[in-house]
Amino acid sequence: MKSLKLIGLALGASLALSTTALAQDISIAVAGPMTGGESAFGRQMKNGAEQAVADINAAGGVLGKKLALQIGDDACDPKQARSVAEKFASAKIPFVAGHFCSSSSIPASEAYADGNVLQITPASTNPLFTERKLWNVARVCGRDDQQGLVAADYIVKNYKGKNVAILNDKTTYGKGLADETKKALNKAGFTEKMFESYNKGDKDFNSIVSRLKRDNIDLVFVGGYHQEAGLILRQMRDQGLKTVLMAGDAMNDKEFASITGPAAEGTLFTFGPDPRNKATAKAIVEKFKAKNIDPEGYTLYTYAAMQVWTQAVAKAKTTDPKKVMETIKAGDWDTVLGKLSFDAKGDIKVIDYVVYKWDAKGNYTEINPKGS
Repeated sequence: MKSLKLIGLALGASLALSTTALAQDISIAVAGPMTGGESAFGRQMKNGAEQAVADINAAGGVLGKKLALQIGDDACDPKQARSVAEKFASAKIPFVAGHFCSSSSIPASEAYADGNVLQITPASTNPLFTERKLWNVARVCGRDDQQGLVAADYIVKNYKGKNVAILNDKTTYGKGLADETKKALNKAGFTEKMFESYNKGDKDFNSIVSRLKRDNIDLVFVGGYHQEAGLILRQMRDQGLKTVLMAGDAMNDKEFASITGPAAEGTLFTFGPDPRNKATAKAIVEKFKAKNIDPEGYTLYTYAAMQVWTQAVAKAKTTDPKKVMETIKAGDWDTVLGKLSFDAKGDIKVIDYVVYKWDAKGNYTEINPKGS
């Protein structure tokens, strides 16, 4: 009995020690669509965050403590995003890398601001995210008013005198990107032949495709996500349309090609220069590949968001969100994306979108501005 008591005491002591050790961890979070139609991008964000935390902890952690990562699933639903944000705020988590959909990031940011949480999105491109003068928001990606310019510039140069249609899925991201692209096109003296919307989650696009066919559309720009864009493309090909489909950064996942098959060939989308090819990302890309993970899309953007916060905490010598955000906006940060600096709104100062083209094998490559 005595030996059992001693074992019990020893176990109790070790549990107490492990609880104390856990209490010393700094909890941070990543939030995005871990389930639902955009879960491919949630996986990218989770992969990026987990690798960043592992690497930061292996290098000694932050302020002498280890990081503990929490995962928030918003399924790209605004109400669920707000609920996730309120939960993280009540847990006094100082930093969240998220969210993915602009329609999630924007309502979540208000709950984070109220709850004293710093938010860096790797992916939300709607300008409104950083235009509301909130103290707590930043992004390591660009904005739709910049992305729309690049898309419009490509269309003007390559489709002069041709018929162009613009579609959007009515979401904050999709409609925002479609509107910015239309605005830039119209400013350049190019008028689209058709501007139409659909509902995110729709499966049947035959009526829209019939209109595209009737109006002899040469290129259709889709402001929306890869699931619906993939179905639109398939249904265009089923009706014999050779119309080129172009879209924005929410096409940057191989899942698009699994929806379309070889029909993906020739599809265009805008995104930043591929971070996997940057010298600053080489070592990290190799770590991902060793785990059989392709760090495509927003994987490295999420990793970079973690790097910015970690370096700013080390410099500020505190995790206090307001002090860390002041530090972020005052400094330059070395990341897998290269050196990043931020303006007073929380936007990165150097923006460079480019155009990519899918091939029949389900891969995409950057093309030059004239489209060859």
